[in-house]
Parts: sequence; structure tokens; C-alpha cells
Amino acid sequence: MPSLSPYRSDLDYAYAPGMFPAMECLLHRPECARRVLLHSKSAGTEGAQRLTELAAKLRVRVEEADRALSRISGKENCFAAAVFEKFDDPLAADKPHVVLHNPSDCGNVGTILRTALGFGVEDVALIRPCVDVFDPRVVRASMGSMFQLRIRTYDTFEAYEQEHPERALFPFMLDGSRSLPDVLAAGVPEKWTLVFGNEGSGLPGEFAHKGQPVRIPSNDRIDSLNLSIAAAIAIYTFTR
Repeated sequence: MPSLSPYRSDLDYAYAPGMFPAMECLLHRPECARRVLLHSKSAGTEGAQRLTELAAKLRVRVEEADRALSRISGKENCFAAAVFEKFDDPLAADKPHVVLHNPSDCGNVGTILRTALGFGVEDVALIRPCVDVFDPRVVRASMGSMFQLRIRTYDTFEAYEQEHPERALFPFMLDGSRSLPDVLAAGVPEKWTLVFGNEGSGLPGEFAHKGQPVRIPSNDRIDSLNLSIAAAIAIYTFTR
């Protein structure tokens, strides 16, 4: 088997570090799984046994790889990882979407992926420039939930719009916005897209003219919410 490189965005494969993310990869994207890596210290643990048994059923190679796991995770206590082929799914045209415009933090993106799945939104788009959704830090932060989602990255928001026209857009921003409770009181259309901007700069001003801009009301003791928290509030309320 060829040696494994530290993760780079130009590779055709990526890593799911951690017992649970690795298991999620095998359970939900078995066709993408290439290898399972286990640390020598994991021998005899329940997690390692479950991974080994499932990999055997799927005919996926299992190997002991202490050094590779350390390189992949940057930590000494990573005891497992799945090596998987990258995937690119078309988003469902008739389902709710979440669009992340230029997100820059791997942890935020991974958390939003997990939140979206938890509330039943299975289609997520990212708009470049943005984090690499296959970065092991994103995969780990998502706790492997990304393997149950349809995820696509676009060069521009216009490219997303061209592929998914006639959707009700709800960009979350201050300019020209209505409060979230008022928007929800008016009723949620069948095909909706929630759009969130960069952690620092938010959405560009032109989004004030796209769909219905929305703001999450809060008191005046803070100036904004963390991106992943704002997305969680919005996704939860729209799906309810």
C-alpha cells in the first residue's frame, strides 16, 4: 500500500480522525473508505474492535499506524482514523439548504455541519474562498456527521444561484433585515436557503438585496453571535 501523506487540499483522499468519525465514515460512506488506521494503544478497546469488525465486513484494510495518526491529527491521543476518498454531491433541489459564504474557521464549519444534520437539514453549500471541508479539523469537529450530508463547494454565490434558482433566500445580516420572529410569523416557504457570512466580516452588502435579510434579535450588551451559534438558532427555528 502507498504511504500516506500529511493532509493537503490537492489530495484525492482525506482523513476522519477519531474513533467515532471513523466509524461514521464506514457506516455512511463505505464506498469511499480506503483504509482504517489504528494506534497500538487502542488494542483491545471496544471501539477498535467495532471498527475492525466493520472494516472486515466491508473488506477495508486495517493497519497499525501510530506515526501516521500523530501526523494526521497533530495529537498524541488520536487512536483511530479512516482514510476516505473525497466526494462531491449535488444538492437536493427540493430540500432546505444552508449556505456558508467564505467561512474561515474549521471548527465553526464542522459544528454547523453537525447541527444541520441534527435538525434535519442535509444539504450544505460552501462559497469560496473558504475552509476546505475535507480538512481533518472540519471532519473531526463535525464528529463524522458530514458523511450523512450532501455537501458542495462553489466558486461564487452566483454559481450556487444558477444551479438552484427560484429558492427563498434568507441571508442573515443587519442591513435591510427583519427580525427572525417576524420572518417566521409570515410563514416558511417550501424551498428555503439560509445564508451565513464570514465569522469576522459577515455577508457582503449586496446580500441585502437577495431574498429577505434576517437578523437574530438580542440585547445591546453584545454586538453579535458566534457564527455556529447563530446558524444553530436559525436552523432550529426554521425547521420547527
